[in-house]
Amino acid sequence: MRSIIFPLAVAALVSACVAVEPGPATPTAPQTSGAEPARVSGSTASANFATAVRRVEPVAESVCRQRTTGVNCDFKIQVDPNRNAPPNAFQSLDRSGRPVLTFTQALIADARNADEIAFVIGHESAHHIEQHIARQRQAASTGALVGGLIASVAGANASTAQEISRISAGVGARRFSKDHELEADALGTIITSRAGYNPVRGAAFFTRIPDPGDRFLGTHPPNADRIDIVRRTAAGL
Repeated sequence: MRSIIFPLAVAALVSACVAVEPGPATPTAPQTSGAEPARVSGSTASANFATAVRRVEPVAESVCRQRTTGVNCDFKIQVDPNRNAPPNAFQSLDRSGRPVLTFTQALIADARNADEIAFVIGHESAHHIEQHIARQRQAASTGALVGGLIASVAGANASTAQEISRISAGVGARRFSKDHELEADALGTIITSRAGYNPVRGAAFFTRIPDPGDRFLGTHPPNADRIDIVRRTAAGL
């Protein structure tokens, strides 16, 4: 079901930190000049977003139904009404379990072409299809359990044990976050391509955002790794 909501109407019950951080479309070749694409006007950015939603959402829902069982594949796509929110996009679930994809106005404005915004939509859709929120919850629960056991064996008091469990839950949730991002990049590439956009050109926005590097327990992998997996996935299509 197509659904662009302006402004954000229903707050998500559970949200996962799966943001893509920044700095009628037709497939085009990846840029080779090395020059950064120019910013587009606000009206063009809005039109690119609306068109990309119409084309990518049904593909994402089809892929979701093909790859999952018992999962809600009725995506709701909405725009954050906060004009001051930084460039960001994230997937969450509402109270009924429906997947919600939220995009800030700054991210939409920062996308330099329709391929970029289409790729972000595909990426965020892929987080739901790969069930990353549920997997992060499980990892956090396991981390908290292990932390609690360690604290118990070490003879920690109740307050200390609770703090160790809390920290361990956070470590557990972050442990696989980089892998989740790369999984979403790979499946997002497939979704973007099936919708008729160029995912390699779309992933060019990775060149404009700060590189998180390969930090221990970082939430996002190095930009070079993300671009590489997009290129390799696209080459195999």
